Amino acid sequence: MSEQVAVVVGAGGGLGSATALVLANAGFSVTAVDRTEKALDQLPDGIHRVVGDATDPVVARNVVDRIATESGPPEVLVNTLGAFRPGEALAATPEDLRVMLDVNLGAALWLSQAVAPYMRRRGGGAIVHVSARPASVPTAGMAAYSLGKAALNHLVRILDLELRPDGIRVNAVAPQLLDTARNRAVLAPEALAHAVPPEAIANIIAFLVDGLVTDIGGAIVPAYGA
Repeated sequence: MSEQVAVVVGAGGGLGSATALVLANAGFSVTAVDRTEKALDQLPDGIHRVVGDATDPVVARNVVDRIATESGPPEVLVNTLGAFRPGEALAATPEDLRVMLDVNLGAALWLSQAVAPYMRRRGGGAIVHVSARPASVPTAGMAAYSLGKAALNHLVRILDLELRPDGIRVNAVAPQLLDTARNRAVLAPEALAHAVPPEAIANIIAFLVDGLVTDIGGAIVPAYGA
């Protein structure tokens, strides 16, 4: 797998960085993407780094084009970008909905559009987006967030139908809560009782992008914890 190029977006976060490390250890040539250079500082030197905000469709395409030129056409895209705003449906504002759609849905669409031509020319590829449990299980107090992630789930299934004939598989993994430094700083210990380590989700992602897993597409894989 040493010639396979994998792009991990949101690699400055706990799940993104864990995924970049897992794929690099599996033999991929990994390029990590995040909005700021500082967010990527903790990654090892063997992982390439590109700065860009994938919620902007022009930036997303430019980032992917740059990676294709410098490292090679991407065969794998992992999008771990996500944003969270709590709030009930009757209290949701236009700004809440805009942000949740821009980050949780828009970036996935723009990145998929950017990598698909390269994967088509290669004759295949794998795309994994990160969803969440509230996208499938209605949850009070997370209205705008749930809607953004639910739209992402539907996008994953549409993309899989449209891209599978080209050998491109599109899936998602759906955690409930990640055991990250950021979540530990804001949540009580009892709230983290069933949180899942980012490395566990990263291993699921690595399975979904494996070249041997050619029959799995359009799946939303639950990873809720014990």
